Amino acid sequence: MKDKQVAYLLWILSFFGFAGLHRFYCRRYITAFIWFFTLGLFFIGTIIDAFLIPAMVNRENRRFG
Repeated sequence: MKDKQVAYLLWILSFFGFAGLHRFYCRRYITAFIWFFTLGLFFIGTIIDAFLIPAMVNRENRRFG
């Protein structure tokens, strides 16, 4: 069971150079690698992810719940 708070903590690390960890946590590996190598699509994707994280976590919990 994935936790939204953990995903948000990993998302915060994006601002310190560790972009994409929250996407690895939600098993979105392809976009996680893209975020990692482009610094979260030059931080635009990182900002948008602030609103997408709850849906990503809920989808992951339904998928393996």
